[in-house]
Amino acid sequence: MRLDGKIVLVTGAAQGIGRGIALRLANEGANIALVDLKTEKLESVRGEIEALGRKASVFAADVSQRDAVYAAIDHAETALGGFDVMINNAGIAQVNPIADVMPEEVERILRINIQGVLWGIQASAAKFKTRGQKGKIINASSIAGHDGFALLGVYSATKFAVRALTQSAAKEYASSGITVNAYCPGIVGTDMWVEIDERFSALTGTPKGETYRKYVDGIALGRAQTPDDVAALVAFLASADSDYITGQSILTDGGIVYR
Repeated sequence: MRLDGKIVLVTGAAQGIGRGIALRLANEGANIALVDLKTEKLESVRGEIEALGRKASVFAADVSQRDAVYAAIDHAETALGGFDVMINNAGIAQVNPIADVMPEEVERILRINIQGVLWGIQASAAKFKTRGQKGKIINASSIAGHDGFALLGVYSATKFAVRALTQSAAKEYASSGITVNAYCPGIVGTDMWVEIDERFSALTGTPKGETYRKYVDGIALGRAQTPDDVAALVAFLASADSDYITGQSILTDGGIVYR
């Protein structure tokens, strides 16, 4: 198993892509620190991981709060006996025409999608340095971090920002043996895309499900993405197989955006 004995923290781990990542990395041998605000769902994921014979811990934290992210990493180290990989997965979507976006909406998504990643990078790098070890930081970007999408302008901006943070952090921390990369999913069949589709329907008058189908129909490989598809890339980035890769934001979308 590529990650045997490694300690991995996953934010936004209660459902969707985060849950998929946590389970895949546990299957690869890692022990997982699960972080989210949805504690009941976290407990369910913990049970799934322990059923695989791995250790798991649960910590409730709002990633937009710097102190909470630092506390989550301290908890992971104490509860699981180490710290090797940080997965900054937590994030939210926002569907709105640029003309209609209000200040409070911008503030919320910036706090979670950008500051949450920033604090995760900062806190995990500090912990790796304190422990005197190398480490891996893996961030959630998106196809919307490579192409801006209509009605997803602010969301796209946050995911472009994650790519910038990933590149900058990779350059700053390389001399400490810390790699920083990002994964960029496409159309994943999760609750987030249900919400996105419903919001598109409300704004454009299209029937529910039509926006989702339109995007899926544009995927070259002919199907929607699953959390497992995303988790496979994250497992590679978390393993020694990616040791010579840093500063990259890798598309995993089945063929939508080409770079």
